[in-house]
Amino acid sequence: MDMRWNLDVLYTSFEAPELKQDWEKLSAAIEELQKWAKQNLQSQADAVEKMEAYITKLTSILQTQSRLYGFAELTASVDAKNEKALQLVERIQDQAVELVEPGVLFQKWLGGLEQLDMLIAKSPLLETHRYFLTETAEKSKYLLSEKEEIILAKMKNTGSNAWAKLQEMLTSTLLVEITVDGEQKQLPLPVVRNMAFEKDPELRKKAYEAELAAYKKIEESSAASLNGIKGEVITITKLRGYESALDKTLQDSRMDKETLDAMLTAMRESLPAFHKYYRAKAKLLGHENGLPFYDMFAPVGEADMRFTYQEARDFIVKHFGSFSEKLAQYAARAFDNHWIDAETREGKRGGAFCYNLHVVKESRIMSNFTGSYNDVSTLAHELGHGYHGECLVGEAFLNSDYPMPIAETASIFCETIIAKAALEQASEEEAFAILENDLSGAGQVIVDIYSRYLFESELFKRREDGSLSVNELKAIMLQAQKDAYGDGLDHEVLHPYMWVCKPHYYYGDYNFYNFPYAFGLLFAKGLYAEYRKRGQSFVQQYDELLAVTGKKKIADVAAIMDVDVRSVDFWRGSLQLIAEDIDHFVSLAASRR
Repeated sequence: MDMRWNLDVLYTSFEAPELKQDWEKLSAAIEELQKWAKQNLQSQADAVEKMEAYITKLTSILQTQSRLYGFAELTASVDAKNEKALQLVERIQDQAVELVEPGVLFQKWLGGLEQLDMLIAKSPLLETHRYFLTETAEKSKYLLSEKEEIILAKMKNTGSNAWAKLQEMLTSTLLVEITVDGEQKQLPLPVVRNMAFEKDPELRKKAYEAELAAYKKIEESSAASLNGIKGEVITITKLRGYESALDKTLQDSRMDKETLDAMLTAMRESLPAFHKYYRAKAKLLGHENGLPFYDMFAPVGEADMRFTYQEARDFIVKHFGSFSEKLAQYAARAFDNHWIDAETREGKRGGAFCYNLHVVKESRIMSNFTGSYNDVSTLAHELGHGYHGECLVGEAFLNSDYPMPIAETASIFCETIIAKAALEQASEEEAFAILENDLSGAGQVIVDIYSRYLFESELFKRREDGSLSVNELKAIMLQAQKDAYGDGLDHEVLHPYMWVCKPHYYYGDYNFYNFPYAFGLLFAKGLYAEYRKRGQSFVQQYDELLAVTGKKKIADVAAIMDVDVRSVDFWRGSLQLIAEDIDHFVSLAASRR
């Protein structure tokens, strides 16, 4: 199977006449919106018509912009040195600043309208966009003046956006020196990081050591990038009047502090169970002082579960079909229509992601597939994101943007489908390997995410007083890992550079991009438990839940399934499902030693 994606549905090349036409169309539409906003947003007269006009104009602009940006960003993600892609990304980011002034004018005008709810009720178009309008009005209190907003937007392109590009370039082009089968090689970082899943224990350790050594080449530049981005975030959040970066993230996530605290409380309570899992795995692999970091993802059992890309495709489509035919058909289309770029190669971004292209009712998925079961699970995860987008194709464009915490729900739900369905058909050895892989993933989303939350909290706290050195960043990361992993890991063999290789720390507009993963896992586990109880009657309601995630607060989305996310007991219930799997694993592991 072809392991590279096809982007022709967007544009066939950077020289395509359609791309040039769309750029000209976008430029003209933005200029027209600027003039319209200045002329029409000086009074509250004809408010309904003005709201309708703004939504119509903005939707058209954002659809064109997303098409152009998607093509450039997707191209650059698999070819970090593609100059045309990088130039177009920068041009779009620069041009997007021109939307700031009309956006600020509209938001301030909207925030000053009296009886907004009654005005919205007068128009079907406005009613469709009720949440967008009310949320926009609520957030108007955090706006600065039009001139200040424009200045900030322009400076972000030479500030946090530029730092983020540098960091992506550094990690995408970093070559790791490593000896494999007696041959000295220089391999891309994602390839070496994927060796953590290899069967050979010496190769896992060698890859870990080579990876850490390679980071020394980029540690100072990465630290400068991180300090620049977080410093900018602190400055802007203070200017706007937010209590902190976390406060802004929660508001942007449509999530309240009560929900976050309830979830974190349950997560902290669950850590001893995960420590027990890591110690059991360590003993299984011959370690007495906890699990060394390089064996975190070591496969266990005699079942060497390897997949060709075709086998991965068939495995996923088959098991997705056990949940719903719609999900299976979506996955089949994604594989068969070349929506996935799974090949590892130099210049390609590490990790994996899904990019939903609402404008063409498709999605694109990037992964670095090497044939492990974990790679199959990763594909299922990203296809879950794509399916979420599939459930939103009938929604208005402005209602298709959902917040971070709910973003992980469909992806982790799909991971769970794969793991549970595979367990039912697996041999004893395969079942043990699948169970361990599932627990390994859960540990990443609960324990490692908690360590990342601790790291970022401490990073913001210290960054208030000035830039942090490489040694300070490494020390904070090591302490966060010790606090989260406890005696489950060998404290002499941790990973001090996790702040370099995780791109989420470098998103200037998305801080604390860690706890949403835990929310997604635990919310998805709770939903999966409901599915097991209710069967096929659950499926349609699940699709409906995904379809409204762009136009409701998280607590209201969860209420569709009668879930109270502000209750610690809900989160405890989901974690209990994982604790039961841990007990099962510990029992099986003990019988193998």
